[in-house]
Amino acid sequence: MKRFEPLRLRGVTLRNRIVFAAHLTNFAADGLPTDRHAAYYGARAAGGAALVITEEHSVHPDDRPYEKLIRGHDPAVLPGYRLITDAVHEHGAVVLAQLNHNGGQSTGRYSRRPVWAPSAVPDAMFREVPVAISAAQIAELVQAYRNVAARCVDGGFDGVEVQCSHASIVRQFLSPTLNLRTDEYGGSLVNRTRLLRRLVAVLRDTIGPDRVLGVRLGCDELDQLDELAEIARMLGTTGHVDYLNSSVGVAGTTQHRITPPMGERAGYALPVSAALRAAGGMPVVGIGRFTTPGQAERALADGRCDLVGVVRGQISDPDFVASGGRTCLGCNQECVGRVGRNHDLACVQNPHAGREWLAGPVAGSARVLVVGGGPAGLRAAATAAARGHRVTLCEAATDLGGQVRLAASAPSRAELGLVVSNLEAECRVEGVEVRLDTAVDEAFVADFAPDALVLATGSRAAPPSWVVTGVCDVRDVLTGAVRPSGDVLVYDELGCHQASSVAELLAARGCTVEIRTPAMVVAQELGTTLDRERFRRTAGKLGIGTHTDQVVLDAHARDGRVTVQLLHHPTGVHEQRSYEAVVCALPAEPHNLVSVEHGCSHTQHSRGVYRVGDCVAPRQLAQAILDGHRVGEQL
Repeated sequence: MKRFEPLRLRGVTLRNRIVFAAHLTNFAADGLPTDRHAAYYGARAAGGAALVITEEHSVHPDDRPYEKLIRGHDPAVLPGYRLITDAVHEHGAVVLAQLNHNGGQSTGRYSRRPVWAPSAVPDAMFREVPVAISAAQIAELVQAYRNVAARCVDGGFDGVEVQCSHASIVRQFLSPTLNLRTDEYGGSLVNRTRLLRRLVAVLRDTIGPDRVLGVRLGCDELDQLDELAEIARMLGTTGHVDYLNSSVGVAGTTQHRITPPMGERAGYALPVSAALRAAGGMPVVGIGRFTTPGQAERALADGRCDLVGVVRGQISDPDFVASGGRTCLGCNQECVGRVGRNHDLACVQNPHAGREWLAGPVAGSARVLVVGGGPAGLRAAATAAARGHRVTLCEAATDLGGQVRLAASAPSRAELGLVVSNLEAECRVEGVEVRLDTAVDEAFVADFAPDALVLATGSRAAPPSWVVTGVCDVRDVLTGAVRPSGDVLVYDELGCHQASSVAELLAARGCTVEIRTPAMVVAQELGTTLDRERFRRTAGKLGIGTHTDQVVLDAHARDGRVTVQLLHHPTGVHEQRSYEAVVCALPAEPHNLVSVEHGCSHTQHSRGVYRVGDCVAPRQLAQAILDGHRVGEQL
């Protein structure tokens, strides 16, 4: 198969065609690489990745767009560099450092200095007016790249990659809308590429003839490919660059194109890599939300790239290259979402992601009973079984998955169902006995006599105090228990996918739908997972109305309609609105089986009784799975 073919780059040979491309982890401590970085990158090398490209290393002290940035300009990074390179080399992979200066796509909040950019054009996200960099500062910047590249060589890296996409001062020089200069660095494409061409010459001289030099190019949208191809051709003629990496999207304006949420097709960005490959005359890394090895194989076989960059797929499954056993959901909750909130990277499905060094030893054998086959219960069962325990999981329904299976039935959310099939497969591999359509009560527990009991019984809808006829929960709509028609209010106190998904479903059925929420933004949590752009486009297409800052105080049912009393809380203005139906997305309540709870108080379990997931407190999928994993490791 094509993905297993070696590829020679300058002085190194890649053992296959799969790349773990650069992405932010937030693992840095005081600007320095850590043992977390080493364990994280080392795990992907051990899983089979041929090329590991680290997250960006800032080349200049004035460039600090976020708190947990690796400050490559600080000589103190060297021990951390060696930790990373040793960990990756130990498993036979090649490792590069990505070098970057974020330019105007940065902030002075951390550095307390003005940010640099080609011209004084504010970035759409940070909105700071930058300093138009002078000729002397350009020389300083080039020297900064040289210094960090030399440090990377000393730290054992096999080469470096220059970031010219996403958020980069080099990309800003390439852009005719951000680069308004009239000197030798502005105007024509030859002038706008001058900094990049100067950098690759300096970096080649710095890292020497045998190490790898790559450049990552990208565009905001696919209508810019002609100019991007010409840049690739220019780089090819220099003889300094060994490969080109590709991307689509820009931080701040089209972020959702860089790491698209579920629903985006595999290989959506391959037109970029194909254009670069045709023009540059060198190997190209293709990207585009590849979630299975087969998708990567097809991209290579079609000749649109020479290497395939897989990030989230390898976060979810470090063994992606060989197996691809745990398919990424594209949910963006714990990778993009956590990092965007200034937390460290994690993964909904892989509790070890970013915590690779914390894996505990395999335990002895105990008889474990897990009650509930949702994600928390499945994860607890799989983890406990992997540690040597004899595990039986009982689910009252005829299918596994709990609320996730229901959520996956909503528009554009089908890939959520992968978490169920992935966990079910893990349980099968680890030898978990699964009993469906099996109710568990006090007598069942007493007869089973487990050494440990894990309760994963989930949550249930909690009706509002003002519930009347015509008011239901989003779960009722998804199960089909209630089929609203006519004009419908979707009232949202959660801000996640529940309300927006059901609103789309009802609007597609012909209902006139509006969402009202007490929050300042409708579906505000969708912003962190990069789902908001798709929802807003869909809402506009389907005519879904959106209203913020409103609380439902009361409701009355009369003549087949529901009249709700609304409070616009910023102004104190009251309003009455009438609908044929009201659908609520409200905080749920834990669902605890009273009979089992009672049985726990009279039954001795040598390893204890544990509760995981929503039956502890209703939260998001990631927290439920992490609960299950932690308990599985404790047993």
